[in-house]
Amino acid sequence: MAIQPWNLVAQLKGEWSETQRIARNCRGGWLELKSKPTPDSTTIRKVYEDELLVWLQEVIGAPKSISRRWVETPEGFLYSPDVQPVYNKPNIPVTSLPQTGLGTGMWAEVTVPYVDIILESPPNSPWLQGIEHPRLYYSQILWIDEIKTGADGLTYYRVNERYGLDRFWCLAEAFRPLDKAELEPINPGVPDKRVVVDLNHQTLSCMEGKEEVYFCRVSTGSKFNAEGQEVDVWATPPGAHLVWRKAISFHMQGGSTESGWDTLGVPWTTLFVGEGIAIHSTFWHNDFGVPRSHGCVNVPADDAKFVFRWTEPYVGYAPGDLTIEWPNPSTVVEVVQG
Repeated sequence: MAIQPWNLVAQLKGEWSETQRIARNCRGGWLELKSKPTPDSTTIRKVYEDELLVWLQEVIGAPKSISRRWVETPEGFLYSPDVQPVYNKPNIPVTSLPQTGLGTGMWAEVTVPYVDIILESPPNSPWLQGIEHPRLYYSQILWIDEIKTGADGLTYYRVNERYGLDRFWCLAEAFRPLDKAELEPINPGVPDKRVVVDLNHQTLSCMEGKEEVYFCRVSTGSKFNAEGQEVDVWATPPGAHLVWRKAISFHMQGGSTESGWDTLGVPWTTLFVGEGIAIHSTFWHNDFGVPRSHGCVNVPADDAKFVFRWTEPYVGYAPGDLTIEWPNPSTVVEVVQG
């Protein structure tokens, strides 16, 4: 059971159960669907970018790179690091937007595998230029500031960023408004909170004194670029660092023209080193447990959300983005070698 990437309307009309986990090809090219969870098994067919298949379970097989995890589908097996686990949970559009400290609008999360973008004007942002079918993906969070009914009779939201260069429209059914209650802090005021990121084991622990209250797998900075060349600049810096900024949604840019990145709507971002190294949600890979970032600590969306709510200080719905200046206290992120 597969849906071609352009058939978004069918996805939103209930082709998928809201409880069915779905495998989305998030690699940016085609994947080989294998007859067994091994790279040398028979290739059944190609699975193209954003194509969706039923996710039956994750299994352990032979490594293709470092990871041994594969996703079993009714048709065969996909290498798990290249497959985002998603759900299709369309929403009833709101008819009006609330008044907040940021003005009229709301934070909203994408709860379908992806949603196509309709640009309001020619693109200015580098990430939009040269893309034939720009999209937002499951778990991304953006700001919604306008509602309209299209010529097709469907409801659309205007989507933008606080510091973005472009505004665009997307089907409203794709977005779940964030509730202010889900931003409330977790265990506020507890002394001796700290986040421990273990580079050797690729794990993250939230500690309250000597007690571990949360644990997850992560992907920290890789020392190697796409060509296999060693680049220490991408390593996550060891040491004790103070959280200095937190943002519900963050636009991440960096790198060179040849090997750079430009990604908007990165959810639940907790920055702790320099201008861009952060703990944040990641929707463009599923390789947690293996180093592969450009210095950041990549985590699944639910884990990033916990860290965001648990670390000090608290960041509310408005402005949703807080820079912590010395001597105001904040949570320590300890990056250790294990």
